Amino acid sequence: MFSSIDYKIRRINESDLEEIANLYMLFWNDRMNLPKMKQKLAELSKNSNYIFLCAEKEGEVIGTIQGIICEELYGECVPFLVMENFIVHEDYRARGVGRNLLNELEKIGKENNCSQIIFITETDREETVKFYEKVGFNSESHKGFKKSLK
Repeated sequence: MFSSIDYKIRRINESDLEEIANLYMLFWNDRMNLPKMKQKLAELSKNSNYIFLCAEKEGEVIGTIQGIICEELYGECVPFLVMENFIVHEDYRARGVGRNLLNELEKIGKENNCSQIIFITETDREETVKFYEKVGFNSESHKGFKKSLK
C-alpha cells in the first residue's frame, strides 16, 4: 500500500468494483457490467502483467489507472507498458491524485524493465492533454490512432 497526504494508492480489489463502475459511468457514460468486471478482475489479477491501481480516500475510490505490461519482439525485446482507464473523480482533480496514480504505475513499469508508457486520449480533452504534457509525455513526435472493432 502506498500512502499520500489524505488518500492512498493501492491495488484494486473486488470490493472496489461497484465504486469503480460508478466512476467510469460518470466519465464515459457507458453502462458497466459488474458481474463481468468481477470475473475479469479475478482472472486478470492472476497475471502480474496486469496492473490495476486506485486512489482511495476514507474508503471511497476517487481515481483509477490500469497498466498492461506487453512483451516485445523488437530490438532487445524490452517490454513496454500500455496505460488505460486513467480517471480521477472531478471533485479530486488538480490535487495530485492523478500524478500519484501515474507515478506508481511508472514505478511498477520501471521495476519490470519497461522501456516506455504508451496510451491514447481524445485530442479535444485540452486539460487532460496539458496534464500529460506537464508530467513529461511528448505528443509532438508521435501520433496515436484508435479503431473500434465493435
